[in-house]
Amino acid sequence: MAISLDKALGIHQHALEGRVKRAEVLANNLANADTPGYKARDVDFQAMMQKAQDSMSGVGMTRTHESHMDTSSMGMDSELLYRVPHQPSVDGNTVDAQQEQARFMRNAMDYQASFQFLDGKISGIKKALSGQ
Repeated sequence: MAISLDKALGIHQHALEGRVKRAEVLANNLANADTPGYKARDVDFQAMMQKAQDSMSGVGMTRTHESHMDTSSMGMDSELLYRVPHQPSVDGNTVDAQQEQARFMRNAMDYQASFQFLDGKISGIKKALSGQ
């Protein structure tokens, strides 16, 4: 009997990927906190998870004709949004460094939690395969 790792690991591998993408976006915001005109961005994590869940359950859209739009190549850009600033600066920069740092730290904690959960799943699979 073949083991499907996608089914065994569930959505958690996609959650880790989403957390990594979000960390990149938030780090980019922090790096550009003093760049005039820079617009802060964020990832719609819920949309990324919904897309992953749909693709896992077979509900996702499939391209059936060459002139149809290829939704699989949309990637992160479809979930990448501009942040609405609480108080934009005079130079047009919308990054609030303190809020970005807080979001980055929260994302790091969520990443760690997802990683530990996934590690537990893998440990369980190892035990099952070794007969423990």
